[in-house]
Amino acid sequence: MTKCAVCGSTFQAGDYDSLAHHFYESAERSDAGHVMWLNKNITKKKTDASELSKQLRVYLDFQATGIKGWMKRRFIERFYGEKPHPFVLALQHPSKATLLGYVVEHQHFLRQWTRSCAYIIAKTDKVDVTLYELDNINTEFGGYGPSKPSHYELLIRMGESLGFPRDKILGTNPLSDTASAIRTWNEIAENEHWLETMAAMHPLELIANRNLKGEGASMSYFDPSILSGNEVTEATKNFLREGYEADVEHSEEAMDLIEKYSGDLGTAENVQATFLRSIDAFDWYLMARLERAKQFEGS
Repeated sequence: MTKCAVCGSTFQAGDYDSLAHHFYESAERSDAGHVMWLNKNITKKKTDASELSKQLRVYLDFQATGIKGWMKRRFIERFYGEKPHPFVLALQHPSKATLLGYVVEHQHFLRQWTRSCAYIIAKTDKVDVTLYELDNINTEFGGYGPSKPSHYELLIRMGESLGFPRDKILGTNPLSDTASAIRTWNEIAENEHWLETMAAMHPLELIANRNLKGEGASMSYFDPSILSGNEVTEATKNFLREGYEADVEHSEEAMDLIEKYSGDLGTAENVQATFLRSIDAFDWYLMARLERAKQFEGS
């Protein structure tokens, strides 16, 4: 089945002509979501449905690289291409305000992350997927005892080290773009196949995958030199280092599972659409971190 990455409308598998007509008609109606998606992913030029069908076919073709390679390529284009994402640029040598914006918004992301992983466990009958998600929940949220705290706990400690108390961190509501992104991920987890939920969440860990630099990314998530200098607090180094070391294995293993089961289940095109929907939400969510950071400037 082919699915629209904006509204979820479905078409016969491989029917790019119908998908193109759907986007063309939506654009003719000046539907903002579809127009923005086309501008960001396909073309900013007005084109007819026939040409649009050809461009969609090229954009969604994964035969040469597999789903895993295709997801990496599209993720790199969005966040590490010629114009890296503004949050990635800000994180290279982050200000205190940038880090606090990260802390306050990311706590909400990690709570949803855990809910999404739990939905996957509840829906899947695959043992390897269940074991992977259990480990992921512990790594991100539960932790493995005092000697190996969760990413969530390390995030809170980073905020505390920057002078923002734990109770204030936990008591701050998400900004609207973060809340909207969370609704998107929760809707996917509630309503879509478990494999699509995996495709929505786990490729997002590519953001901190240091190996992307060798696969076409223009830069890493942050300048690694900040882990050895005195530019940031020790708690900040601990948080950033954990993702820098863990997200390579986490993201790669998850995408191997996605590739495996998208082939077995014949759901590759649905996986593509949900992945694209998710990285749109992730883009706006990263911008919310910067919006929050503005509140801390000068503090």
